[in-house]
This record gives sequence, structure tokens and C-alpha cells, in this order.
Amino acid sequence: MKLIRFLLGFGVIVVAISACSSGSESGSSAIELPILGERYVDDNQDTVYHQIAEFSFINQMGDTITNADVEGKIYVADFFFTTCPTICPIMKKEMLRVYEQYKDNPDFVILSHSIDPTHDTQKVLRDYAEKLGVEDAQTWNFLTGDQEKIFEIGQTSYLTTAMADQLEPGGFLHTGAFALVDGQGRIRGVYDGTKSDQVDRLLNDIPKLLKK
Repeated sequence: MKLIRFLLGFGVIVVAISACSSGSESGSSAIELPILGERYVDDNQDTVYHQIAEFSFINQMGDTITNADVEGKIYVADFFFTTCPTICPIMKKEMLRVYEQYKDNPDFVILSHSIDPTHDTQKVLRDYAEKLGVEDAQTWNFLTGDQEKIFEIGQTSYLTTAMADQLEPGGFLHTGAFALVDGQGRIRGVYDGTKSDQVDRLLNDIPKLLKK
């Protein structure tokens, strides 16, 4: 049953990405961003939407970051590891574009979760961030913590792939997805962080949520 719910939620995301793409190509900027993932109607007949589960991780500065730190803010989340030999360097190059455009907005945050916390300690993440030109965690948080909890939140909350796989380069399997999350912890868009045109769409969608 959990697998069925996951596939249904993922199907909604795929359809929504396609719809967003069509709207962007047609030149329409007024399209309301969808709310992605599984949903249900509660006993009061209110629609309850998929939300990011509670979390607690450590950022590159050694601070604990939880849901409370992003409550009411718009944020983009992704999953990576610092020794990744494949897509991560491309993802971080693209995420730098997002960071540079919105780093001075107090209502915007980036959460990059390491799926290799054994290697990616707080110090390693701080060095990694500094090499990217990110000197503090005011906007961009590089997160480490319990590996199983990071895998779990990636796959069940952000509906992306994040797991160990010794057959993959670097020993981990993950997608290049950038998830756009609103102030209520709901996913409003998923974008391929390895493709500039997808990140262009993300940059275009962020202001739609910041205005609300």
C-alpha cells in the first residue's frame, strides 16, 4: 500500500512538471503552481496535502536546522554528496544561480542534504560551501545527520531517490531533482537540477510563491 501511495504521488509530480512546462512554453506567467504529492479529505471535508515531515539536521556552521527554521519561508531542497563524481558538480553550479539571485531575500532558503554523512561532516560541508563561495548559512544550508533519516525524508517527503548503491559511481544513487517548497511545507514544483532550462523555470517560479 505504501508503494502504491508513493507511485500515485510520484505520478502527480510527473503530470505537474509536464503541465508547468507547457504553461511556460506558451508564455503564460500567471499559472498557479500545483501542490504536488498525495492528498486526502479529512473528517471535516478539508483537503490535507502532502507535506515535508519533521526533520532535524546539522548545517555547515554546526547549527541544528529543523522545520521551524523554514516555517513560512520558500525553500529549494536537493540531495547530493561532496565526493560525487557525476551529477553533483553540475547541480551545485546550477544551484549557485539560484543562490546568487535570492541570497539577499530573508524569506528564501536552500537546503542541500548530504546522503554521505559519514564522510560529509560539518567541517567537510563548511569547506565545500566556502569553495563554492558560500561564506555563511544565512541562505544556503548544507545538511548532514543520520543517514537513514536523510534517505527517508528524501524518498518519502521530497519524493526523490536518495539511497546507498555500491553499483553506482561514488556508492550512492540519487536524482538531480530540485524541489520547490512553500511556507507550509508543501512541494510546489520539481525541477531537473542538471538542466539549465529547468533551473530557469525554477527561477521563474520562485517569485510566484514569494509574493504570497
